[in-house]
Amino acid sequence: MGNPPQIPLLGMDRSELAAFMEGEGEPTYRAQQLLEAVYRQRVDAIERISTLPQQFRLKLVEKGVSIGLPAIEKCFVSQDGTVRYLMALCDGQSVETVWMPEGDGGEAGDGSEAGDGADQGPSWDRAKFDRATICVSSQVGCAVDCQFCLTALLGVQRNLTAGEIVGQVCAVLNDRKVSPPEDRTNLVFMGMGEPFLNYDNFMKAVRLLVAEVGVAESRMTVSTAGIVPRIPDFGQEPVRPKLAISLNASNDTTRTQLMPLNKKWNLQKLMAAAREFPLRNRERITFEYVLLRDVNDAPSNAKEVAELIRGMRAKVNLIALNPGPGIEFGTPTEERVAAFQKILANAGIPAFVRRPRGRDIFAACGQLKRTVQIATAPAP
Repeated sequence: MGNPPQIPLLGMDRSELAAFMEGEGEPTYRAQQLLEAVYRQRVDAIERISTLPQQFRLKLVEKGVSIGLPAIEKCFVSQDGTVRYLMALCDGQSVETVWMPEGDGGEAGDGSEAGDGADQGPSWDRAKFDRATICVSSQVGCAVDCQFCLTALLGVQRNLTAGEIVGQVCAVLNDRKVSPPEDRTNLVFMGMGEPFLNYDNFMKAVRLLVAEVGVAESRMTVSTAGIVPRIPDFGQEPVRPKLAISLNASNDTTRTQLMPLNKKWNLQKLMAAAREFPLRNRERITFEYVLLRDVNDAPSNAKEVAELIRGMRAKVNLIALNPGPGIEFGTPTEERVAAFQKILANAGIPAFVRRPRGRDIFAACGQLKRTVQIATAPAP
């Protein structure tokens, strides 16, 4: 006989854990004990849940019940302190998750300023920790096929479960020895995959992260490439992160060239959904714009972007292309990026230039591809 199929606890919410305990003939308060152990204490093995009777722990292990934390298979450390984790999943697949520590202030929790603080060296100093951002994946690979993104070269293998999404966060928090809300931890769902193509699992993960792990929804941002039907759905969620939209072009011709999904949901449909999105008090939509040399970085493009966004409560993140093998586009000069930003600012649109984090270890925006052909180093 083989081993029993694994039953991961990560991903189960309060009602599911209560039903699970009832099925095991256990009192309902065991569900609260499991919630505390799995999500707040973030234990990594059933045997370590000290609040459960030892005999019951043995019974769970024999039945194939596990915590379900992904294993940190490899760890890459950048000169700026960024850490890229290769996470091994139970079926042999893997995803990447990125930790970006910050040493001083800035607006927290929306991803737009993630990476704008002071550089941290590999010898990351816990005493200087002010905040950090964890970049979380939602799929193995990605189906959107943006032409400037390394993840697109993988295609999509499968969706992640809610437990695998939450598990990335828990594994990184354990490795970094930090805990929300005591430590200022921001989450950006901008890793591998398109969250809105894995909507139900993504949203369940969000609810678990808020209710059980303790991350404030105000410290979360999700980025979509423009899955238009999901934008109004997302706006109606009682608990949700902030919204970022990957724009990356100022007109349909260029956007279709760069992002094939624009054929299905063009700029007119996308911007209409964005304008109707119900913003909360003091909230703005973030538009992400990857600048590609001589493709979408001209002053005329900046003026078109300004017209698209004019009158909206929005801001723009400008990201100079992070190069990678197999990507044929070039990175614009700093002067070209600054000129683009100035045009937007002169039009009254807040625009920020995102400084790349972890580019040397393929951890920067658009570089996640489960890359292992570089030197590894232990986490600082």
